[in-house]
Amino acid sequence: MKRVLEAEIQKRLKQFELQVRFTAGQGRLGILGPSGCGKSMTLKAIAGIVKPDRGKILLRSLEHDMEHVLYDSAKRIYECPQKRRVGYLFQNYALFPNMTVEQNICAGLGKGGKKEPVREIIRRFGLEGLENQYPKRLSGGQQQRVALARCLVYHPQVLLLDEPFAAMDTFLRERLRLELAGVLRDYDGVSILVTHDRDEAFQLCENLLLMNRGKIIAAGPTREVFANPSTVEAARLTGCKNISKIKRLGSYKVKALDWGGLELTTAREVEADIDCIGIRAHDFEPLSAEDAAWIKEKGNLIFVEEPEVSEMPFEWHVTLKNGIWWKREKNNHIHDSRAAVPDYLLVKPSAILLLKSLKEEKCTCIF
Repeated sequence: MKRVLEAEIQKRLKQFELQVRFTAGQGRLGILGPSGCGKSMTLKAIAGIVKPDRGKILLRSLEHDMEHVLYDSAKRIYECPQKRRVGYLFQNYALFPNMTVEQNICAGLGKGGKKEPVREIIRRFGLEGLENQYPKRLSGGQQQRVALARCLVYHPQVLLLDEPFAAMDTFLRERLRLELAGVLRDYDGVSILVTHDRDEAFQLCENLLLMNRGKIIAAGPTREVFANPSTVEAARLTGCKNISKIKRLGSYKVKALDWGGLELTTAREVEADIDCIGIRAHDFEPLSAEDAAWIKEKGNLIFVEEPEVSEMPFEWHVTLKNGIWWKREKNNHIHDSRAAVPDYLLVKPSAILLLKSLKEEKCTCIF
């Protein structure tokens, strides 16, 4: 059954006011933003763990033209969490330490729940043989599977995942991302994942909201948001480290004021409200002096002057005199930094992001 979650949430927090409005349907929705921006509070409001000051949250069935109102401040409706059919996966999984795996999963069914779905979901999540184990005897991956099984055993209409990999090491995180991606592909409800990790958002989510200080600052299909973040803050959240204020020199030409007055040609027209540009660290092409001599368009050719080079296990990080930062892959058996530094860098006009400084405005997002 196709369902849509409609959320309009306003709540005054210590540092700012949370004001979000979005519609989430089939497909995985990610909410990406820095710690303390209101991401988890948004999930808690949907789950009924916290009560917004104002707004409305409802589930709509598209096939039967029915709606289930979870919260409506105007009508004074506030349904308790137990009745919402919303599964919530906490950061630390919140398993009951004095209950076995099977008992933890049964807790998701409440009193009087039948055991048939529990046995089926134990098999589905690869937990056979662990039914009588306690959480402290399980690995991090096994704990996550138990927590997910407990969320899904009663077939929730919405699945909320709050930083599910935050406490894991890199190796385990990558393996469990793949496992979770498989679970979410089979889930036919509305799923929302909160994260501060842009790789996680890109890998797991088809659609994306970017949040900062309680506001949605960008939204759309995940790959489109990364390709064209539109604002300075959105570019930073998606990993762009090279950002400069500009002076407009023409419809397709700018001067980068924070990069020593570097003049660059853009592929898209520089409209009047564009006041910054961004270049991702991997979007530079290294060139020797001989190769650079053949480049007809010299404007986007950057002379590598007095670079500072930092060696990482699999990359060179190169900072130019004008402040531009470049990331280059390296062979982990070669440690001579001279091989990492070319004479010039080239940036294609299509790789230059045109950005606006963020202005306070409400954003309504529909997926």
